[in-house]
Amino acid sequence: MKLSLALVAFILPLIRAQVPHWGPCPEPAVQPEFTLKQFMGRWFEIAKLPAQFEKGRCIETNFSMKADNSIRVVSSEILKGELRKIEGTGVIEDLKNPAKLGISYSYVLPYSPYWILATDYVNSALVYSCTDVLRLFHVDFAWILSRTRTLPESTIEKAREVFASNNIDVTRMIASKQQGCEKTL
Repeated sequence: MKLSLALVAFILPLIRAQVPHWGPCPEPAVQPEFTLKQFMGRWFEIAKLPAQFEKGRCIETNFSMKADNSIRVVSSEILKGELRKIEGTGVIEDLKNPAKLGISYSYVLPYSPYWILATDYVNSALVYSCTDVLRLFHVDFAWILSRTRTLPESTIEKAREVFASNNIDVTRMIASKQQGCEKTL
């Protein structure tokens, strides 16, 4: 019992800004016939479920293929007037289902799920990540991405509907700040 309380006391501060839910992760459908090569390139964050590791504005991620067929993932944000970047590695976790990627920003941490639920490759993408904690509850993340710093409101609303139809609670989803990004740096 003491171990369980200690574990909960340790985990709760880590997920404070995240969106914890009771039960295991949902299993949403991912992009059929996903083509990784078309997904590569620069994506801007339009909306997200709150995430402790994303506090800034002008958040974007650039994906590029490496010689070993892994993915170079460079994410950046402006926080307190400073450009901050972090580099990670992505992999296809299941070759039969290439829309289920795994991404890690550290050699010591395992790959986190990074599932492409839907994309047209040229305008927008919907991404979902979820981690079970002892199958008692899960912590999830969801992003609406765009090739440009804005998307029409109708596209954002359709994206929210896709998440909801996959049992992903996006009631706490917030818009990302993408204004003033060019002139700040």
